Amino acid sequence: MADTYFDKYLFEADPALLDRVATQMLGLLPEDTDLLGGLEMGGIPIATMVSAKTGTSALFVRKKAKDYGTCKLAEGPAVEGRRVTIIEDVITTGGAVRDATNALREAGAIVETVVCAIDRSPAGENPLADVGLEIRAVLTRAELDAAQTS
Repeated sequence: MADTYFDKYLFEADPALLDRVATQMLGLLPEDTDLLGGLEMGGIPIATMVSAKTGTSALFVRKKAKDYGTCKLAEGPAVEGRRVTIIEDVITTGGAVRDATNALREAGAIVETVVCAIDRSPAGENPLADVGLEIRAVLTRAELDAAQTS
């Protein structure tokens, strides 16, 4: 659990900062990524920017499928049999990523990696190990704490 509030929307709403975050994510993406799965809501602008930089299609993963319209949890290309790299803004406990991973896998996607802007989980811990996900982060909690004290 995080003991400090972090207003992540400040970097997501600023085009220059969003561009910097997305650029840093490029080197963290698995080479075999077929689709970028941006999680509602914060992962969507980042996934869109990374998609524009890589040419890899994005899909937008809802927290819950709507009961009207397409009724899909993931909006965009079909996921069955495709490698989806989840894109998230901040991971603390991993709950939203875990739920999305399970739902995407149920739909036939191969999900092994999440790339996030900030991993706020305790150092040395992977809160998503229970679902077999590797976390690749632009920044970690330890790095943010070190920057705050210097």
